[in-house]
Amino acid sequence: MKEDPGKAEQDAIVREYSRLAATYDSRWSFYVGATARETIARLPVHPGGRILDIGCGTGSLLSRLHDLYPQARLAGIDPVPGMLDVARKRLPHDVELREGWADQLPYGDESFDILVSSNMFHYIAEPTAALLEMRRVLRREGTLVVTDWCDDYLACRLCDWYLRLFNRAHRGIYGEKDFRLLLEQAAFRGVTVDRYRISWLWGLMTARATK
Repeated sequence: MKEDPGKAEQDAIVREYSRLAATYDSRWSFYVGATARETIARLPVHPGGRILDIGCGTGSLLSRLHDLYPQARLAGIDPVPGMLDVARKRLPHDVELREGWADQLPYGDESFDILVSSNMFHYIAEPTAALLEMRRVLRREGTLVVTDWCDDYLACRLCDWYLRLFNRAHRGIYGEKDFRLLLEQAAFRGVTVDRYRISWLWGLMTARATK
């Protein structure tokens, strides 16, 4: 029987991050903090709004959002049980956490005012399908904010090249123009993409778009 490549890649992601879950935040504290800060800076949060963190990992971004906007209704989804275990220990019980994938979100149509995703998009095998699914669960006039590595920076390109060869979980990264096009093809509007460095070496981008 032939191996399902999609299932094999999903299994690779779960294995890798199950192994890293307990030490992820301490090992990558600067990176996690910088991406959370840049994502929140571009978030139009309104008290009482419902926010979903796609690929929430250990709940670092959700924890910061809870502290800043205690009236917001927060939820997170991640495919790795071990990462969700860490998130449950750090987050209040009223933050809803579920296991799942970006291209099969277990929520009804137009369930959220804001969707966020940080450091996750380079693991998505079918980006258009995932963006369409995100659009489905986003309410009309709702906002999507995605932060990820940026192919426009040399260090990111070299790391991407290496991981494509040796890490089955990694799928690929995008530059500013390519990611803008992906969002527009998924029928998002008002797309903006900011590029920036979080160190002398590493560059990210944050895209913001509206349904």
